[in-house]
Amino acid sequence: MQEQHELYENARKRTKQKKRLYLHFVIFVVGSLFLFVLDRVFAIGEDYLKDWFIWAILLWSFFWILHFINVFITKRFMGKDWERKQTEKLVAKQEKRIKKIKIKLEREAQHKAESQFYNEQEKKQSKPKQIITLIAAIANNNALGKDNDLIWHLPSDLKRFKNTTTGHHIIMGRNTYESIGKPLPNRTSVIITRNQEYKAEGCIVVNSLEEAIAVAKNDASPFIIGGAQIYEQAIELADKLDITEVHHSFDADVFFPEINIGKWKETRREKFSADEKNKYDYSFVTYEKK
Repeated sequence: MQEQHELYENARKRTKQKKRLYLHFVIFVVGSLFLFVLDRVFAIGEDYLKDWFIWAILLWSFFWILHFINVFITKRFMGKDWERKQTEKLVAKQEKRIKKIKIKLEREAQHKAESQFYNEQEKKQSKPKQIITLIAAIANNNALGKDNDLIWHLPSDLKRFKNTTTGHHIIMGRNTYESIGKPLPNRTSVIITRNQEYKAEGCIVVNSLEEAIAVAKNDASPFIIGGAQIYEQAIELADKLDITEVHHSFDADVFFPEINIGKWKETRREKFSADEKNKYDYSFVTYEKK
């Protein structure tokens, strides 16, 4: 096993160290005697340095004591176990530090996420919901017009249409735009047509109702003004219906879709009688989606 192998290797190294120490000691003793005999019996070196062998023995003693301390003291108290404990302490200290940094980073990330969520909520609350409105004048039989033109003339309705839509996007089909004949002032005219090559000066041309609504995304209240096919597509997407009810029935070729009272709630109604300018009785009615 790995632990047994380490113990064996450690014991083998210690045995070698002790063996070298004992050998060093034997050489030290023999060498000291040899130097003593050279100096005292044969008087070698006496003319150059008095008692030189004593200095040699002292220097040799220093190295032997250093070797002894390394084998019996340093290795015992600062051996493999000591190194392992010191390493474990350093690792534990580092892990503790990493844990603190991790907790700090997690708190910062959480704080950032909470701040981002709060900012997004603030933006949602501060930005009003877009209200898509269908605006139309319809007869008792839901008639809208005939031969791409209005059947009646109500100046009050036209005035209301102008006051309500000014400053907003007005979304319409190509036939409706061509019946008007020009971009209406102080409004952004968005024309829906399948014709990829269609151009209209002063207008935005798109190829679907979804594109038209996307174009008007920064308008809090865009209006869809016709014709019949566009009303049919848009009534499920709309939030509000702004209807002028003309209290009369007409012969027509285009009609407004049926208003499902299960989905729409009437929230306002103003009724007016015919006069010298407005030939028919009429009402301004507002519906909001339930």
